[in-house]
Amino acid sequence: MSDGHDDRARGFAAFPPRKGGRVRGRSWWSQAWVESMEDGWPEEEPLKKGRTVARSGRLGPLTVGPGRVAAEVYDGADEPYPVVLGLPELDDEQWDALWERTADRPVVTEALLAGELPPDLLEAAEDARLGLLPGYGELDPECGCDEPDHPCAHAVALGYQFSWLLDEEPALLLLVRGRDLPAALEELKSVLLLRAMTGDAEDDDPEGEDEEDEEATGGDAGPAGEEGAVPAGGPAVAGTPASEAYARPAVPLPELPPLPEPAEDGTEPVTGIEADPLERLVADAAVRARELLAYTLGAGTEPPRPLDRWQDTVRIAATHPDPRVPARLRDACDRPDELDRAAEAWRWGGAAGLTVLEEVWRPEGADVTRARTALTTGWEDEGPPELVVRDNHWTLSGRGLQLRYGRDGRWYPYRDRSGTWWPAGPPAHDAALALAELLDG
Repeated sequence: MSDGHDDRARGFAAFPPRKGGRVRGRSWWSQAWVESMEDGWPEEEPLKKGRTVARSGRLGPLTVGPGRVAAEVYDGADEPYPVVLGLPELDDEQWDALWERTADRPVVTEALLAGELPPDLLEAAEDARLGLLPGYGELDPECGCDEPDHPCAHAVALGYQFSWLLDEEPALLLLVRGRDLPAALEELKSVLLLRAMTGDAEDDDPEGEDEEDEEATGGDAGPAGEEGAVPAGGPAVAGTPASEAYARPAVPLPELPPLPEPAEDGTEPVTGIEADPLERLVADAAVRARELLAYTLGAGTEPPRPLDRWQDTVRIAATHPDPRVPARLRDACDRPDELDRAAEAWRWGGAAGLTVLEEVWRPEGADVTRARTALTTGWEDEGPPELVVRDNHWTLSGRGLQLRYGRDGRWYPYRDRSGTWWPAGPPAHDAALALAELLDG
């Protein structure tokens, strides 16, 4: 079980009482979770009590993080007591094995990259010899009550309520096992990209490969000089297996041209910078090429959007290590007074952060309702702060603090500096976590 604070942990509002009806969730993942939980805890009496507690509304807000699901129980005592469900996290090797097996299934891969958690992911997990759902004896219940049952009704109730969360967000199952969805997708994309670059996506010895190679090279490969032969170290020919191409000895590179003589009069380079940022430009081009290649190979949900002149100016100002670069950009751009604040937004949130700074929009009612519930639940002594909601801006009255909701579903913290709102930290998917970090800061 994971101990201590984890930045990936997420909070969810307490469930209100439910009168009658089914206690098991509606979705496939929810029902699969409940089935695994009940198989591991086969005694009917604790399960029956747990279903009653789950409907009663006596559990407080839920916290879901790597290795654990936690809540507090309000059961008539002076103080609530904690209840925790522990579940072993998968290690890095197990996650790598899961994504390798997932990459073998195009349909599963496509669904994951679209933000869904397909049921067939369980088959990939089984092929990797690991479990996503709790196996027998894996769920470790802890509770502050004095009930003799093991598990107690409160731990069982927490298991049922977690299944209700899976109805809305099945990817929480990955988080409990140790990976949030963004990290999981990045690892899967890396596997897909590596396969595409090395040719591992194809079979190692596909049927009929010899015949295809013979046709591509114009006949049997013979010694250098014969028809159809490929000289050692020569360029790869279409149809040549990657393993054969990489096995050839490397051809020596030509001599580098001489460097230009330094200026004798000591004048600065044309750019005005001590060293032209060629290395950074090359790195930037490599990143853009990777994004385009990932999209082309199906590892990205949409192609990277080209930046306009202002966005690219902000990007350079935010990411260039030379402090003279922003000053030069302020002199050259048509929005010099806005550049520093825009660069700060880019540092915290990239292009999406800049959009949140500059765009005002009205979220859907469901998003507003969920956020208001999350932000006003769980305050003990002082009560929830007063929030003024205007479009996608949520302002804490009199505190100089603000959250902005982006179209990417993340919450961006802002602080008031002399009457102007400035970005104040990294975005978070959970509104309550973003607010807590903003208040702590």
